[in-house]
Amino acid sequence: MDLRRALVDTLRSRRFWKWEIGGLVLYGIPATIRFITRNSYIPILSWPGLVHNYYVPGNLVEKVLVNAFFPGGAGGVAGEIFVRNYKGKAVQRRTKYLSRLGGALVQTAFWSAIQYLGYHQFVIGPFGGNIFEPPTILPFNFLLATLSIFTPDVLQFLKSRIKSAHRKIRGRAREKH
Repeated sequence: MDLRRALVDTLRSRRFWKWEIGGLVLYGIPATIRFITRNSYIPILSWPGLVHNYYVPGNLVEKVLVNAFFPGGAGGVAGEIFVRNYKGKAVQRRTKYLSRLGGALVQTAFWSAIQYLGYHQFVIGPFGGNIFEPPTILPFNFLLATLSIFTPDVLQFLKSRIKSAHRKIRGRAREKH
């Protein structure tokens, strides 16, 4: 298949848009909380006692949870879908994870460019600080992007466990009646 057709088919994929939009919504929840509360500190999403330094953010828990879905996780799924469309068949094992890694890194690079440019615009939020991440945090995002290639597998595993538990509970409930 040609490159253009693979790109068009990727953009038509429901799975692609579920991950992109869902990831952006998850990414936006902490930002929305900060704007509403006018406080940059969110207790449940920050590592207790960890102070923001140049390379690792103080909101480490938030960073790991959010980046698993966007931009890394969504980019990984986009990469997998794109390669599947380009090859014309499902990708397996090594190719699947390499395509996810490529997609995660490309999308993280794009999002990091937005963060970088935004940071240098000095957009101050209602909490008194720049609403964009400092450039020194951006390499940490790439580390998280490499780990986020496993997010779809983890979610699929959890989904299968929940379905299995639901079937067991439903089966027991039917036996009692």
